[in-house]
Amino acid sequence: MAWLVAPVRIGAVPLVFRLSAEFFGTAALVAAVVGSGIMGESLTSDSAVVLVINQLATVLVLAVLVALLLPLSGAHINPAVTLVMALTRRISTGAAFGYVAVQLAGGVLGTVIAHAMFDRALLELSSNNRIGTGTFVGEVVATAGLVAVILTALYQEKTHWLPWLVPAWIGTAFFFTSSTSFANPAVTLGRVFTDSFTGIAPESLVGFVGAQLVGAVLALVVVLPFQRAFTKESQ
Repeated sequence: MAWLVAPVRIGAVPLVFRLSAEFFGTAALVAAVVGSGIMGESLTSDSAVVLVINQLATVLVLAVLVALLLPLSGAHINPAVTLVMALTRRISTGAAFGYVAVQLAGGVLGTVIAHAMFDRALLELSSNNRIGTGTFVGEVVATAGLVAVILTALYQEKTHWLPWLVPAWIGTAFFFTSSTSFANPAVTLGRVFTDSFTGIAPESLVGFVGAQLVGAVLALVVVLPFQRAFTKESQ
């Protein structure tokens, strides 16, 4: 397994602070996603306008979170990203399990926060069934692209670009993928508990998360040969 990228330490930040950053970061992301969808629906009945409102809020909050959390926890705020970081030995297996647990919990908390702000029931199951062949493929593409962008920036040592690369990909994928680019199992879980514009029915959860994991692994398989070639040329 020596061809995998070398381990990278995230400074000397204690694990408890890294987990806290991932927890609150994921909660903030989901609160923005769900809250902007609810706000959009209250402002207009035009679904295209609501989608643009939702996209803008998501892109901007992602830029803030990635910029601020990158030196603390690596700014994963996404179990699919954490999985790939563990597979490439950029994070230990134990820490990865902790990351995923707090990300999922943060995703649900984010929905609770959004609902509290808009005087809705704190948790409600979505009735929006989104899964289908097209949306499955869309989630594979959205997640594969996101992970490929992150891995490429890492091996090219351009992590300072991530605060705009990540939002740029997600913002664009909102409109060119059939799934509107969830690309994040923790966000997907959080969105199960809102019966609003951004909701996803529980029966769609497994399909969406499965597509996201397939996309993450696919990105790893595609990007690693380029990383190996790039590393050899740089030596």
